[in-house]
Amino acid sequence: MHNRDRVYITHMLDTARNIFIRTQALERHDYDADETLRLALIHLVQMLGEAARIGSIQTQQQYPDIAWREIIGMRHKLVHDYLYVDDTIVWTVVKHDVPLLIAQLEQIILPED
Repeated sequence: MHNRDRVYITHMLDTARNIFIRTQALERHDYDADETLRLALIHLVQMLGEAARIGSIQTQQQYPDIAWREIIGMRHKLVHDYLYVDDTIVWTVVKHDVPLLIAQLEQIILPED
């Protein structure tokens, strides 16, 4: 893996862990009740997508189990269609998809450490 890609995958892992830590003990009603939390999580999901977008096609092809297209697409939706963000989708991403992504990214990064 190129050093540049390693930087962005490490950033993705750090960001995903940040999301996980912030939401681990929360329920959906906590998310709905806290606008600052919603905005923070949306921003972190955008950061995940931006880091995924910047990575090389070769790295994406090397790790096809990661939902690159969906992660990048989510970033585009949040950035460009921000008036129509579906909080149910964001909540599902942070509670269901992010823990899976953490495990996948750790399999890439940790063996190289």
